[in-house]
Amino acid sequence: MSDVEELEALTETGHHVTGASGQAEFHQGLSDSKYVIVALSLAVITGFEVSLTYIDIGPLFLPLLIVLMLIKFFTVVLFFMHLRFDNKLFSALFYMGLGLAVFVYMVAMFTFHVFDL
Repeated sequence: MSDVEELEALTETGHHVTGASGQAEFHQGLSDSKYVIVALSLAVITGFEVSLTYIDIGPLFLPLLIVLMLIKFFTVVLFFMHLRFDNKLFSALFYMGLGLAVFVYMVAMFTFHVFDL
């Protein structure tokens, strides 16, 4: 791949930033305005979660809160932790660690009979 083709590929996947040294650098990820939009979306979801605590929606309360929590969790992981733009190996390592942590937590919960089964 020539330098020109490599430069074009970098331009398509990231955005151009002029670094402190005056040289062109390429950063993968969203633009600053898109990060603000993601942050505002997270704030709206959080506001909705807080408002749910004041509304009686019966048995839908907990499942809805869990779904909203998962949406916020994966949004933060994908965009602010940059797993969406990083090498897939980093994503795999993160999700394996997350799975292991959830597994160990569940084993501890069952060991102390938290769930009445």
